[in-house]
Amino acid sequence: MEVNETMKVIFDTDPGIDDAMALLYLSKLPKIDLLGVTTVVGNADIATTTRNALFLKQRFGLSAPVVRGAGRTLDGVDKAEPVIVHGVNGLGEIDIPAIDDSDLHPAEASQFIIDTLKAHPGEVTLIAVGRMTNLALALRAEPDVARLAKQVVIMGGAFGYQGRSGNITPAAEANIFGDPVAADEIFAAEWPVAVVGLDVTHDIILDTDYLALLSQEVGENGALLSQMCEHYARFYREIMGLSGVVGHDLLAVTYALHPEWFETRRGPVLVQRDGIAVGQTIQMPETRKGGHPDWANRPPQTVCIGVDASKVLAHYRETVSR
Repeated sequence: MEVNETMKVIFDTDPGIDDAMALLYLSKLPKIDLLGVTTVVGNADIATTTRNALFLKQRFGLSAPVVRGAGRTLDGVDKAEPVIVHGVNGLGEIDIPAIDDSDLHPAEASQFIIDTLKAHPGEVTLIAVGRMTNLALALRAEPDVARLAKQVVIMGGAFGYQGRSGNITPAAEANIFGDPVAADEIFAAEWPVAVVGLDVTHDIILDTDYLALLSQEVGENGALLSQMCEHYARFYREIMGLSGVVGHDLLAVTYALHPEWFETRRGPVLVQRDGIAVGQTIQMPETRKGGHPDWANRPPQTVCIGVDASKVLAHYRETVSR
């Protein structure tokens, strides 16, 4: 059932076409109190992802501040931007007008996260759909702040369900591979993390007909989604043979609202920080007795292993068409 009380949210993002789809979703949900949009390097460099967040804020009529975040990852490794997926400008090469950045929030994203959690203890859900760098920087500055979060929902990782492993390497998903050190640190922290990874996101296919309906039903922003998704769909058609696009990031928003639509498994999670399998996410099931201390000394976290895709797709279309 729909959330009955208002949910306070910080959306940590690297827009990104599917990030834009998720942000439109958030903008249309009356029970979401969006406190801030924090940006991180990922689908483009930090200047571009921040510019894109400001553009989307204006297009979607958001009042939440945009807060610039980390431009470098904690592993210190520079990665090529996924131009083939999101385009050079991060939003599928749509025309983006000059953006006034005068209302950019003056804080760093990690400090904004700390300050917001302290201001609303036990109330804020962090939805992170890019690299986990900002969250890890907040933890490094003030480790105890983890106990103030209501929950953390991330889009990232892959655990091998339905044969789904990595999309950057055979072992690693893009957001975790992008900063494996940060990801490993957030899984080790004392806050409840729910992982919405490739195991479930690849069930959320917005096919050609669905995208056409959105472009008709959602007005100007539907047309904007359609333009962005032309580039996105080309990638999925040429690389994966799909007719449509995968709604990775929007599914993290759905989980925050409707966890009952998901099948999950509990247990501590570890990220491989280096080597050929760098970025691999590995969970030890909570039901397993004993086991390696690297997992046993960590808090149990929640990994999504199944989803009712038809409910998600119907809810997204109904919501963004409002």
